[in-house]
Amino acid sequence: MTDRGSPDHCVYVLRCADDSLYTGYTTDVERRVREHAAGEGAKYTRGRTPVVLVHAERFDGRSAAMSREYELKELPRAAKERVVDAGGVPDWVALPTGLVEERT
Repeated sequence: MTDRGSPDHCVYVLRCADDSLYTGYTTDVERRVREHAAGEGAKYTRGRTPVVLVHAERFDGRSAAMSREYELKELPRAAKERVVDAGGVPDWVALPTGLVEERT
């Protein structure tokens, strides 16, 4: 995992309106979250808006990112929540407040 380099390969977790968690891969987190929020993302999130970004990780390569995406998708809910709580949304993600879950 890294916070440098380009292109970026990212894994992200969204919290949907029904409190479910959606995990995805992208090369542009900001664009992808906006697509999900507009109802233009994955079929899963279209009926579960609004969505907020709760976790993001950046990788040097596509393979590493996709492996992490698979790993997160296989985790039980409680373990995903622990990942979200431990990681959150890093400073390199530039999204408006309404698209990022606020930490208390």
